Parts: sequence; C-alpha cells; structure tokens
Amino acid sequence: MKLATSFLSIFIFIFSFSQTSFPRKSLDPLLYPFYHGVASGDPLSNSVILWTRFTDDTLSSDSVEVNWRISTDTSMINIVNSGNGYAHINSDWTFKVDASGLSPDTWYYYDFESLGYHSIRGRTKTAPLGDNDSARFAVVSCSNYEHGYFNVYRYLRNRNDFDAVLHLGDYIYEYEAGGYSAGIVDRDNEPSNEIITLEDYRVRYSHYRLDDDLRSLHQQYPFINVWDDHESANDSYVDGAQNHSPSTEGLWSDRKSNATQAYHEWLPIRSPIPGDLQIYREINYGDLMTLYMLDTRLQGRSEQGGSSSDPTRTILGQTQFSWLTNKLNTSNSRWNILGQQVMIAPLEVFGAALNDDQWDGYDYERSRLYDSIATNGIENIVVLTGDIHTSWVNDIPLSNYDASSCTGSVGVEYVVTSVTSPGLGFLGGIAGSTIEFFNPHIQYTNLSEHGYLILDVSKTKVTGNYYYVNDVDAVMTGEYFEEAYYVLDGENCAQQAAGPTLSNKTPPVFAPAQPINGTAAIDAHLTAFTVFGTYPNPFYDDVTIQVFLTENEALTFDCYDISGRLVFSREIPELTKGLNYIKLYLGSLQSGNYSLVIKGENHYSSKKLVKYR
Repeated sequence: MKLATSFLSIFIFIFSFSQTSFPRKSLDPLLYPFYHGVASGDPLSNSVILWTRFTDDTLSSDSVEVNWRISTDTSMINIVNSGNGYAHINSDWTFKVDASGLSPDTWYYYDFESLGYHSIRGRTKTAPLGDNDSARFAVVSCSNYEHGYFNVYRYLRNRNDFDAVLHLGDYIYEYEAGGYSAGIVDRDNEPSNEIITLEDYRVRYSHYRLDDDLRSLHQQYPFINVWDDHESANDSYVDGAQNHSPSTEGLWSDRKSNATQAYHEWLPIRSPIPGDLQIYREINYGDLMTLYMLDTRLQGRSEQGGSSSDPTRTILGQTQFSWLTNKLNTSNSRWNILGQQVMIAPLEVFGAALNDDQWDGYDYERSRLYDSIATNGIENIVVLTGDIHTSWVNDIPLSNYDASSCTGSVGVEYVVTSVTSPGLGFLGGIAGSTIEFFNPHIQYTNLSEHGYLILDVSKTKVTGNYYYVNDVDAVMTGEYFEEAYYVLDGENCAQQAAGPTLSNKTPPVFAPAQPINGTAAIDAHLTAFTVFGTYPNPFYDDVTIQVFLTENEALTFDCYDISGRLVFSREIPELTKGLNYIKLYLGSLQSGNYSLVIKGENHYSSKKLVKYR
C-alpha cells in the first residue's frame, strides 16, 4: 500500500559511493557479520584486550551473544581461554574483552563467533615479564583518510618484525568531506558533515575501520593507542577547541563526551568507568622498559595562547602530572618511554617559540617536569611524539645543554611523521637547516615525507629507525629507509646510526586472511544488502541509514508504529552498488517506538527506532 504523506513532513536524502572491488572503501562479504575485522590492544604480561564489531542486518534485538577464544595456533585447537559476552546497540554493536590467563611474551591467535559465524582470526602478543632483552614497536600518528591511502599501514602489516603498534593520536579526523582534504577520488569522509554527535563519531570510526589496510594491521598486531586533538576537534583542550563553535555546535562538554565514548567503543583499549576521561596509563615490557601513555589534550590542558611562564597553566593537569612524576620516581625499568602527542623539545627561531600548541606553550610545567627528572636522577628518558606531521630527533635540553659534550639533556625525543596528513604551515617554509641552526638540540629533521618509526629497544640502547613511503596519492608506491638515531644506556643525547636496526626475533605466521566459515556459509550475503547502522537512535528529526549494496538495487523503507500500522513508506528505485548513506526525515512522527523495515528484491532488514519529541 502506498501511504499518502500529506500529513507528514517526511523527506529523504540519498548519496552513495559506487565501486567495483572490495578493497579500500567497501566490505568483504566473506567477513559477515564481522565486517570491521578484529583487533587487540593494551597488552600486559598475562592479558590483552580483544575487539570486534558485529553487523547483522536482520537482527531485531538490542544485543547479541558473542563467543570468543584465544589459542596458540592458527587452527584454534590449543585453546588457552575462552568466554562469551554481548555486543549491544548502546556500544554501537562493538564488543571487547580483557582476555586473561595468558603467558608472558607469547604470540596468540584469537577469533569471535556469533549466530554460527566466525570472525577472521587475529594475531596478538603479550608483554614480557621480568628479564627481557629487547622490544620493538611500530610508531605512527596522524592518519587522515582524505589526504591519502594508508600505505604506511600496508607496509607495516607486511614487515612482521615488531611486537606492537603505538598510535600517538589523530587516528581519525573530525572534518567534513573536503574540509581538510587532498581531493583524492574515492577517499571521502563519512559522514560528509563535520562530526559532532555521538552518531557522527561512530560512523566516522566505522568508515575508517572498513579500510583494508587499517583492518589488516589491526588483525596482525596489538595496538597501544592514545588520542590527540582530531579524535575530538582541532587544538582541543579541557574546556574547548579551536575547531568548536558553541553557538552552532553545542556544548563542548557534550561533544567531548561523544568523541571519547566512540573512541573507547571502537578501539581495543582498556576503558575507564563511563564518564571518566582518563586515558593515561603505563604498560610494562618486563624490566627492560615502561611505556607511559599520556594525554596532553583533554585531561588537563589549559587553552593555548596564554603566557608559557604562567604557573597556573598546564598541559597535563595536576593529577596526571603527579601520577607521571611519581611513576618515574619509583620506576625500576631500564628505559622510561613516554608516548604522547606534542613536541616536548623547544622549537624556536630568534628566541621565539613557533608553536604554542606544543610544550613550548606550557614552559612552566615543562620545567617542573625536567626539574623532577633531574633532581631524582632519573635516567634513560625517551619521548615519542606525533601531531606535527614531520620527523624530528631531539635532545631534550636543560638551560646548560651543550651538544658537543652531550651534557645538559634529560633525554631524547623521537617525533614521527604522519601516515597521510600534510606538513604543518606554522613553519612558514623555514628550512630544516635553519631550524637546526637556531635549535642545536635538534639532530635530525624531515619536513615533507609520510612514514613511520620503528623503535628498537635493547638493554644497551634505544634506536629510532625512520622509514618513508614514496607517495600516499596512489596505492603501494614503495617505501625506503632514510635515517636511524640511537641513545645509549646511561646517556641522554642522540647519535646517528650507520644503518637500520634489524630485529633479532622472528614472529610466527600471520593470522589467516579469511574466517573459518566456508564460502557456502556466506552465499546468502553475496547478493544481499547490509545495514551497518541507523544513526542516531533514539532520534528527534532524522535518521541516517548506512547500507552497503553488492549490486545496484531498489530498496523500500517502511516504518511501523507499535500497533503495526504503517506510518511511512518510501521506495528508492535504484541505489548504487557500494556504500550508501540514506537520510530519512521523520520529524513529524509522534514520539514512541517504531520498526523500520528495509526491503530489497531478495532480502530484508528490520531495525528498531525510538523517536523523541
């Protein structure tokens, strides 16, 4: 029955992506119903976080049971732990569990199962315990979808010579489509608007996590993540952000809550009590090193632009500052490694700081941290930094710093360039040689390339190995090693290495690319459409349907109230193969519960909707 709509102000908006293959911006039907793959993170010596996301377009309940298991072999025969839980609509159908009872310094394989379907198997590794000779990490930051292909992730996935990925922030970007973009075909943000609501952030994470390179990297290695500013909004701080306008975008506290909730839902990170913003934490790799992951954005940062010598201004917040200094003062690790967002070493020209968004804008607190390190005789400080879209190796100088004698430095900083994001404009075209002239503590710069850092940690030294990709405008264009710098045990200055540091360990085989399910199990989904989500839900005025079609197809959207009465019906004659985002304007419906039935030629999906006034 066709329903007259004169009594309802209901409209529909459609946009889509066409495509002909599964990579990059679509889903692989073989992965049903775990299209976003699997991930692991925050490894301890006896446990690790396991993550997945359930997507089923026929499910009508608010939750679904998910079974998990972890094994020492790819065939999932030697199971060492298993369990079950629920993926729930309130967490955007994501599911994660802290898998415990594991052995230190051990590679494992894991997978998930629900409704008879298995996810792809993932591979992960626990941290070592006690005496440990070495650890090795891939360090990345600043992965903007619209500025290029994630070639860095692809090359890292294939290396198979490190223990974990450290992502120092800007895992996603908040901008609207075209707002901060290189204009590359088929690299468009979704949703197309600047993300503000919880549903916006969730869709953006979903969009990123369908990227095959990112999904594959998550599958094979544990991640250790912290956020920077773009997971919420550019140049964020406790009470606001440069890219947030309360008059048009609402309360910053609401947006910050939305951003952090989606972050914890979509990443394999140990999550605090709901509403608690704390993301700073420590992860031990035996006696060799302690990794302190810090938050210089949302936890305590004062707004940029004030006097750097003002004792009331902070970049960490007093609680985090006290936590960090206490941890450093009581550390028994050989190396103390800080993973954080913005450059800690000074960056000046003619004595003037170039960027007050980094620690230069908070010099009083930086001096307090340096004083604590020096006063307590804390050695072997290494700082890992992202944010700035360029590469640097810095000594961390005190006022008596002397480069020639390697004195007056509290440690070494390795700044990793971006995965795709372009170099920053505040440098104003200043050459690296000019910067190094005014800043003798800077040992190395690369101000133009995209790439990653391989951090090799041993008992005698820490080495940062800089690798770059040839291009991000096209897929897999090649990579190369450029430079490596090391700092010796007991010293605080960086020295250039003769070449890259090679791994002394051989990880086991990769987890298989496909799930255990046979192809017959997913035949029904090869010709069907898939609904990834309905956002927001509950809703006030409009609902966006995120749907993927394997072929061009007409869809019908029928909305029923709780009495079974059809209150809205609309047929779209032809939607394009690929990802489609369909916005239904349902503002004139009465508040209450509804069922939205989406029908194709051979398939249908039913979703519960809740309408608020």
